[in-house]
Amino acid sequence: MTQTQKILVTGATGTVGRQVVAELLARGHEVRALTRDAAKAAFPAGVEVVEGDLTRPDGLAPALEGITGLHLITFGGAALTPLTTGPRVLELARSAGVRRITVLHGGGPTPLEDAVRADDGVEWTVLMPVEFMANALEWADGIVASGEVREPFVSRLSAMVHEGDIGAVAAVALTEEGHAGQEYVITGPELLTVGDKVATIAAAVGRDIALVELTEEQAVEQWRAAGLPEDVVGFLLEAYGNTPEVGRTVASTVEKVTGRPARTFTQWAAEHADAFKA
Repeated sequence: MTQTQKILVTGATGTVGRQVVAELLARGHEVRALTRDAAKAAFPAGVEVVEGDLTRPDGLAPALEGITGLHLITFGGAALTPLTTGPRVLELARSAGVRRITVLHGGGPTPLEDAVRADDGVEWTVLMPVEFMANALEWADGIVASGEVREPFVSRLSAMVHEGDIGAVAAVALTEEGHAGQEYVITGPELLTVGDKVATIAAAVGRDIALVELTEEQAVEQWRAAGLPEDVVGFLLEAYGNTPEVGRTVASTVEKVTGRPARTFTQWAAEHADAFKA
């Protein structure tokens, strides 16, 4: 058992942030959650909620008091733009006595992650998850409304990861020795096609779900109709049409770091089955 520690989680209301909070609580640590709107946070009992914004770091000093570990995101503000406040955040963290920092990788180089990597005053770990299993929730409306999933590149492979496992790796790195300077690629335990995912959800909800393969042109039209900006459309075409090797290679990180196997998409689908039911 590790000694109880107090951890500040930024981006705490996000898909990964909530899992970091949950894992730390489950391991018996104290959690302080940073959010821009405490009234909408809805965290479990025992979580200390504080308001703050990484885009305005000078207001973070009170939130860092008594903190031993800090989980950081690399984008901030209402527009989720890349954070350039890393040096000041790190200065405040060191002054407060923070020992360990985890950074959720943003998909490419970012100023905040660069600042953390260059800092030798803290023990940092970079978390590099591949596709989230939670991305499948984007299919929920179509499954409920028409019993179908409409996607391009349906044979693409993904080592998609349960977001809870990202939180688990973060919790260990923030509270235990031996993870300083590590870049952890975090994946699930298997490779899945789009068809595999749809079949798994169908089994979880107990109904047939049709998979309709779109052409690239149809996919672009669908994404634009959904309001996605052009840079995101371009990213999706590249990520789905030419998935990088890291995104389709199973890594053993979860088991090595946490001591238990990575959770499967079958488990995730069972946990979220209600989202795909009318």
